[in-house]
Amino acid sequence: MSSSRRIRAFLRWLSSNNVSYSDALTLHDDPSTRSISVFSLCDLREGDLVATIPKSACLTILTSGAREVIEEAGLGGCLGLAVAVMYERGLGEGSKWYEYFGVLPERECVPLVWEEEEVERFLAGTELDKTVKQDKEFLIEDWRESIEPLIGSGVLNLDPDWFSLENYFSAKTLVSSRAFEIDEFHGFGMVPLADLFNHKTGAENVHFTTVSDSDSDNEEDDNIDINNNNDNINNNDNINNNDDDEDEDVYSEDKSSVVDQNASSSDSENNQNALEMVIVRDVTAGNEVFNTYGSKGNAALLHRYGFTEPVNPFDLVNIELTLIMKWCSSKFTNRHAISRLSVFRNLNFSCLESQDSEYFEISYNGEPQFELIVLLYIIFLNENSFEKLSSEIESLKNEDEVSCVMNVIKIGGGNCDLGKSRVENVNDLSEFLLTKNVCEGLKCLADLREGLYGSGSLREDERRLRECDYLKERKLYDSLVLKISERKILGRLRDFASDCRSKSKKRRKVL
Repeated sequence: MSSSRRIRAFLRWLSSNNVSYSDALTLHDDPSTRSISVFSLCDLREGDLVATIPKSACLTILTSGAREVIEEAGLGGCLGLAVAVMYERGLGEGSKWYEYFGVLPERECVPLVWEEEEVERFLAGTELDKTVKQDKEFLIEDWRESIEPLIGSGVLNLDPDWFSLENYFSAKTLVSSRAFEIDEFHGFGMVPLADLFNHKTGAENVHFTTVSDSDSDNEEDDNIDINNNNDNINNNDNINNNDDDEDEDVYSEDKSSVVDQNASSSDSENNQNALEMVIVRDVTAGNEVFNTYGSKGNAALLHRYGFTEPVNPFDLVNIELTLIMKWCSSKFTNRHAISRLSVFRNLNFSCLESQDSEYFEISYNGEPQFELIVLLYIIFLNENSFEKLSSEIESLKNEDEVSCVMNVIKIGGGNCDLGKSRVENVNDLSEFLLTKNVCEGLKCLADLREGLYGSGSLREDERRLRECDYLKERKLYDSLVLKISERKILGRLRDFASDCRSKSKKRRKVL
C-alpha cells in the first residue's frame, strides 16, 4: 500500500466508523520518515470543533475481539491493551482496525527496542542509561508470566508468532506512546486520528475531551497512570519530567487523558459515547496542528515517544546520591560520608527517589535542588560544628523547615541576617548555604556527572550533531540532542556555583 493509498484507506475507515472531522484538517504523509502529521487548510480559531470520535471506534480491551481471553486472564492496564493490539494485528484484514494499523508504524523508535549495543553506545551517562535496561528486564518478565502461558493454552486461536516477545515490545511501544484514557468504563485505548497529532512543547493547538449531555465542561487535563495494575514496569520518576503527576511511569503515561464521570455500559453512540477534539490555540492556514504530551524533558520524550527537541526548557539532570557519596568518601572518609548523610536524613531532609535510586535534580537553568545544597553544607561542616549539630538534632527536627535551616546555618557559623518573617520560602536561604566549599563541591559534582558520558566534549558532540543525518542516523541524532542538553545544564550548574560564590564575597564585604 503506497503512502497516499494508506491515508485514503484510513479516511474511508474513519467515515465508516462514524468519525467526523473538519474539512480544515489534512493528513500529511512524509515518505522519507513514513510518519503522518496533521495540518490545517485554513485558519482555525480557539473553540473550533475539529473532530468527533465515537468511543466504539477506539481500540480498547473491551472493544477488542480478544476481550474475553484478556479478562479471563486477569490482564489489565498497559499489558492488557498490548495483548489487544497484538491480537487485532494478528487478524489482519479481519480486524476492525486494519486500516487504522496501516497509518501506524510497526513500532516506535524508543530506546526500549534499540539493540543493547546501541543503548550502551548512544545513551551512556544520560538519564536513560540504566532505565532502558531495567525496563526491558521488567517487560520480559511480564511477557513470560502473562503472555507466554496464553500462547501455550491456544485460547488466542492465532499464529503464536503474533504474540512473540518482539511483537510484545512493538505493541508496548505503540500503547505507551499513543494510548489515551477514555473513561471509567472503557478504561484507556488507542484513539484513531487523535494519536496522529504530533507534540510541540508549549504549543498545544488541540485538546481532547469527552462529550457529556449534563456538563460539556466536565474534563480533566492531568495525565493518568494507565499502567497501575498487571504491569511490572520500572517507576522511573528520575527521568526528567515536570508533570504534576508524581507517580509517573515511563510506560504508563498517555498523551492526554479524558475522564467521563457519566460513562455507561451502553454501546449506543450518543453524546456520552464520543470524544471531541477542540482547538485551544489559533492555527494559521498551512501550519501543523499540534497536541502536547505534557511538560516533559528530552529524556522522557525519547523514552516514551522516540524523539527529542533541540531546545527543551523542561530538561533536567539528576545527580545520584551514590555518586555524591563516592565523591565525599574520596575527599574525606567513608565514615565521614555516612555520618553526614545520617544527620541530613535525621533532620528530615531527603533526596528524590525512583524504584532503585536516590538523586537530586539540577534544573534547566543549572540551579541545584535545595536539598543538595543542604547536604553539601552539612558535609563541609567542621568537626566542632558537626558535633553541635548532631547534639541538637532532636530539637531541630521538630522545628518547621525554615527555622531548622536557619539554625543549621548559624551552627555552621553562617551569618543568616534575614529575620524569619522575611523568609517566604526555604529557598530564600540558599545564599547563606552556598559557602566557598559548597560551591566548589557543586563544581566537582558537575565534573563527575559529566564524566559519565565517557570521552569527548560538548563541542565535539555539537559538531557530531551538525554532521548527523537525522533520516539515516535517527538514534544517534536523538541521543546527541539529549546528551548536549544535559552537558549544557551541567555547564550552567558550574556557572551557578561560580556566580553564587562571587555574590557571597560581595555580600560579606557589604556586611
